[in-house]
Parts: sequence; C-alpha cells; structure tokens
Amino acid sequence: MSKFTWFTGRGPALTQQQLQRRQALSAPAPLDERPLHQQRIVVLDLETTGLNMRRDLVLAIGAVVIDHGAIDFAEQFECTLRRPDHQASASTLIHGIAPSEVARGVDPAEALLDFMEFVGSSPLLAFHAGFDQRMLGRALRQSLDYRLQHNFFDVAEIAPLLCPQARVRQGGLDEWVAEFGLQVQQRHNASADALVTAELALMLFSKARRQGIDSLCELERQLASRRRRQQAM
Repeated sequence: MSKFTWFTGRGPALTQQQLQRRQALSAPAPLDERPLHQQRIVVLDLETTGLNMRRDLVLAIGAVVIDHGAIDFAEQFECTLRRPDHQASASTLIHGIAPSEVARGVDPAEALLDFMEFVGSSPLLAFHAGFDQRMLGRALRQSLDYRLQHNFFDVAEIAPLLCPQARVRQGGLDEWVAEFGLQVQQRHNASADALVTAELALMLFSKARRQGIDSLCELERQLASRRRRQQAM
C-alpha cells in the first residue's frame, strides 16, 4: 500500500489525492423552477452482480446527459469497476460482463470519483431509480465514505403519471419503449440502457410541458401528489 494512503477511521483507505477529490465534489443543486429544457440531468444505469441491495456490488456504470432539452453525446460516461473476486453468475447472462473484464476494471474508488465528478451538482434520473440510488449510495459509502444526497427521478414513476391512459401497467423499460415506439439497438448494457432511458425521458418531458409541468420542482410536486393518492387507496 502506498505510503500516501490515509485511513479514514473505520472507512476505506484513500490516498491524499482521492481525499482531496472527494472534498472537492460538488454539492447537489436544489431543485428549482427552471424550465425542463434548461436543466442538466444525468441519466444513469448500473450493472450489478445481482439484485440484492445489501449484498451485491456495482459492476459497471453508464450515463448520458440531457442538457437544454437534448442528449449531449459529447458527455457520456462508461466504466467497469474492478472486482478481483467476482465470478460468473446468473446476472452475467443478462449484462454480459465477463469476470475477466471485471478483473481488469478501474479501482472502485477511482471509478466512483470519476463518476461523481461527471455528475457534478446535477440531479440523476434512472428507470427504477430506487435500485440505482441504493446501489450507488452503498458503493459510495463503501469505497469513498461519501454520502449520496443528489436528487433522483424515476422514469418508471414519471411515465404512468404523464401517460395514465397507456396500456402499460407496472411495466419495465422494454414495455415503455414499445409503448412509445422507440427503436432500440442494444439492451442490458449500462451505457445502452442509459441512452434509451434518456430518449424515453425526453419524450416524457415533452408530454410534461404540454400538461403544464415544466420544471423539476413541479414534476416532484406532481409525483408526490400521486404517491399520496396511491397510499390513500
């Protein structure tokens, strides 16, 4: 271990440079009333060793950016995290990331610092965002002793809010992609899934504006109201 590695109590061992990078990470920006087309939003997808949010690990991170109402193809993030003890499992058949690729991946602390620097202060968006939020938050605590506080929006929750007449009920990403007639070249790859989620989000944002929902603050208010109605049923 490098003599420049620092131990942060019972947390992970980080180098001085990593500690400085962690300290310099942007705080999440509060939600505001800016129109949706003026927002920078990071669309995230994770590939993991499984679906157990207490035991499984993040294997890959893919992300694209929605900025000023369009996908900014100049801003993309893709990284496989190094997990030396990782072995093939049922999840490997889905995401296709071989153990040899994982063994050659980027050190988790470095990968997560890179990703959070990419995110900056922007809110995050994902499909079934609760899973990605929990898995990313746990990875950040374990590898960086960092608490994730960024706002998350869930496309799986936004879609039925804005499309109550849709034929999709409790649908997954594939079902909503089919509902909107999107053409998908690849699935079950972090970057590809982030891209199709972003495309779906842009179509939903267009619907939101037509329904008078034209800010993340208003979108969150409408989602909160829908949650309360569902709880009261």
